Amino acid sequence: MTDADAQAPDELLTLADGLYALGLGEFTAARDALVREHRGTALAAGLKALRKPATAAWVVDLLVRVEGEQVDQVLALGEALREAQAALSGDALRELTKQRRQLVAAVTTTARQRSREHGLRVTEAVAAQVEATLTAAMVDPGCAEAVRSGLLVAPLASTGVEAVDVSAAVALPAALGHRAAPVTGGTDDEGGSPPVLRVVPDPEADAKARREAEDALTEAEAVVSAVEAEHAEAQADVDRLNARAMELAAQLDEVRRRAAELEAAADEADAELEEAEDARDEQTVLLEDAVRERDEARAALDRLG
Repeated sequence: MTDADAQAPDELLTLADGLYALGLGEFTAARDALVREHRGTALAAGLKALRKPATAAWVVDLLVRVEGEQVDQVLALGEALREAQAALSGDALRELTKQRRQLVAAVTTTARQRSREHGLRVTEAVAAQVEATLTAAMVDPGCAEAVRSGLLVAPLASTGVEAVDVSAAVALPAALGHRAAPVTGGTDDEGGSPPVLRVVPDPEADAKARREAEDALTEAEAVVSAVEAEHAEAQADVDRLNARAMELAAQLDEVRRRAAELEAAADEADAELEEAEDARDEQTVLLEDAVRERDEARAALDRLG
């Protein structure tokens, strides 16, 4: 293997990092230009294989570059939650999960704002894929590594139960372990540093819980029969509403999954259409050349009688 061949993977990764930092509409033309520039070298095939990112993947790649500190904070929180999960009670886990969702929703809002600043309006379907990708990065270490690379080409999803195979979601294998080059200027709307995102425990939680328990006990001792009847009725409402909430959550997950599939299919169709149009244009040029040569041959034959 020559020195040039040994350096090719590193150079390909560098070129890819620059490509995926471009606007979504600029990607194909820039990639094809690089392929022509490096024609005949070991880099050409690797460059040609780089896929245009799906819209949601591009939004996450942009977020990693312009809001890297916020993304790092979110991923660090995800890592801390994974480590603490085994020791936490059900109530604590529910509270932390709620805060995790709030953080992901907030960062997704930031991603939509940054995308709009870069000329792309993010639809609700794409925003759902971005949120799912950030959630996957919080619950799955492999997804976190893929997100940090800034070289995502497809959105991610994870249940948190089994590890996700992210190999098909990044531009090239060397992306895993790579960190995207940051883009300066990624601050909040006031021009300061990005907000720090962290879970802050309530220092008075135990005291509040004790006071509430004492009040509840006093009331229960005074009106036991009335409280028991009301409690039974309230519990029935909770059970009914909890079942309804679970049903609606399952339906919402299915709608989001289907929307994500359709968005990915649309992106793939756009890419295939672009390639088909390029192929058609090339064939048009060849056809015009062939027709011109035929006409010239016919004219020469006519002159000969």
